[in-house]
Amino acid sequence: MLNAFSVDVEDYYQVGAFARMISPNDWESWESRVVANTRTILDILRSQSVTGTFFVLGWIAERYPELVREIAGYGHEIASHGFMHQLVYEMTETEFRNDIRRTRQLLQEQSGQPVIGYRAPSFSIVKRTTWAHRILVEEGYRYDSSVFPIHHDLHGNADAPLAIHDITTESGVICEFPPAVIRRFGQNLPTGGGGYFRFFPYFVTFRWLRSINTLGRPFVFYIHPWEIDPNQPRIPNAPLKSRFRHYLNLHRTESRLKKLLNDFNFVPIRKLLKLESVE
Repeated sequence: MLNAFSVDVEDYYQVGAFARMISPNDWESWESRVVANTRTILDILRSQSVTGTFFVLGWIAERYPELVREIAGYGHEIASHGFMHQLVYEMTETEFRNDIRRTRQLLQEQSGQPVIGYRAPSFSIVKRTTWAHRILVEEGYRYDSSVFPIHHDLHGNADAPLAIHDITTESGVICEFPPAVIRRFGQNLPTGGGGYFRFFPYFVTFRWLRSINTLGRPFVFYIHPWEIDPNQPRIPNAPLKSRFRHYLNLHRTESRLKKLLNDFNFVPIRKLLKLESVE
């Protein structure tokens, strides 16, 4: 079965876990490692003949346009991760519209391909931001991968469907491809990437993802470039929970990623959803 592979292209100091310690106004003062780390992922994917979807942060694209062109040049899909890594539920509808419009225009100019996919920073489309899907439709997006069907302190909607599904808005229909979740022990357990990929032993991740395919459902996997970089600078004074979530098993990510690419078949989200012909 074909599954979808995705990368959220952001740097280590831009993640939600450190938002209270590092202001966007200070991002320029931090050592950037996103280009080198993304190129490492590109090399790994190329060695496995895998193409995927790269949700690029607009702030990164604006400063490293050559990286966007490089990703697209290797045959990967370019999609939007918003511009400033702001949580959707902390923006107004107007701010959200301006954010996703600005990012989409920039990425299309740089990549030369239509940008039809969106993933919210920290999966922050939740129950109280259902308006976001309507605005995505109005701004030309065809699919979203932001609604995480779990309980979490920063995001999630445990009542949302686990499988790919259409969401009908006043302005049209958008396809939602939620991150991989499996139903176990009476609750939804995340198993599709990020910190969960680093927390659970690989054999557990493999079994759970395989069980999703056994049910006849494809899954979308996600990773961040900083997750393959165990030598990244540490953030001083970060809370224990944030440090645990961010730094856990960084030294294991690259080897686990290579196993995953060997064990499952991956394509870009756009191809899996059969949206390649969209102009």
